[in-house]
Amino acid sequence: MENQGHGSLGKYKPFFAAIFLQVGLAGMDVLSKTALNQGMSNYALVVYRHAIATVVMAPFAAVLDKKVRPKMTIPIFIKIMLLSLLEPVIDQNLYYVGMKYTTATFAAAMYNILPAITFVMAWILRLEKVNLRSIRSHGKVFGTIATVAGAMVMTLMKGPVLELFWTKGRINHQAAAKNGTDFHDTIKGGLMITVGCFSYACFVILQAVTLETYPAELSLTVWICLLGTLEGTIAALIMERGNAAIWAIKWDTKLLTAAYSGIVCSGLAYYIQGVVMKDRGPVFVTAFSPLCMVIVAIIASFILAEQMYLGRVIGAIIIIVGLYFVLWGKSKDYKSPPPLIEQQIEQAKIDRANNENDSFDHQAITIDAASRETSIRDEKLQEKSDSIPV
Repeated sequence: MENQGHGSLGKYKPFFAAIFLQVGLAGMDVLSKTALNQGMSNYALVVYRHAIATVVMAPFAAVLDKKVRPKMTIPIFIKIMLLSLLEPVIDQNLYYVGMKYTTATFAAAMYNILPAITFVMAWILRLEKVNLRSIRSHGKVFGTIATVAGAMVMTLMKGPVLELFWTKGRINHQAAAKNGTDFHDTIKGGLMITVGCFSYACFVILQAVTLETYPAELSLTVWICLLGTLEGTIAALIMERGNAAIWAIKWDTKLLTAAYSGIVCSGLAYYIQGVVMKDRGPVFVTAFSPLCMVIVAIIASFILAEQMYLGRVIGAIIIIVGLYFVLWGKSKDYKSPPPLIEQQIEQAKIDRANNENDSFDHQAITIDAASRETSIRDEKLQEKSDSIPV
């Protein structure tokens, strides 16, 4: 019973980890939008974020990965350099700039095309199992489409206002005014976030490939954050053209945003993402990204007292249904390790028992043969003693 309990818990660990990632990203969206509104440079935020993540995660990688860290080679280092360029520099800067032009809710909603992009890329690169004759593969395809459709419904369809008991009579007029962003800014922000999604999808695929030759998740995380800090600094110096004022930081929301984003959304997220990806694949990790938008909507309704629209509720329901189909389709692709280990142990016990039985039979045959020789020898001696005249 105890082994079964551990096996059942291990089976659901990837789900808990993926949900934890989305909760962390939702908090980052709220903090990042606040810091950007206060005038923080997105390039400085990216640099500080990964510098903090490097300092925090490096001691753990040095101790815990000491025995499993493989030798660094030139091909692996090139892959890590590309990883640190795709996500820390390209994706995050485009995401923050797109959020500046639009809103945090719009950015989170646009990011829901990520599972579809990752699914198609993983399918093309044969990292994702798809059999068009299998009903479970149909479920993965349908679920991916449904998550994107639900995100679009949640973004574009408002509908009537739903008065909730904790928001009744508390309309946030300032937030409502900010929702009316300029159309051209919305187009620019949407294009930047979309390109960032492609970059992040490439990052996830390349991370899965890199882990096959460099299976040390913590060390890989530290390398990505370290090189991301260096490459991000170069990008900041080029884009800001020597503006030293962007590096000024105090004990305020800006520092909190950098620390939270670095520790939770870079350090822990890269590591947890790599661990889950080795067991479940890249599509499983990104399939939970629509939950971030749902969490943001819930947090905004509690803390910011923003209004909840019927369209957002319908979109959230469609997203949850789509996620169910994706996870149901993937449930048979990856087996949980504990049952396999238990089967191997049971098989080993059976083989050992069979070997013991065979050796016992061999010993019995040997003893029986020896006893027969002894009895024959005794009979011959008895005959000789009978033939001797007295």
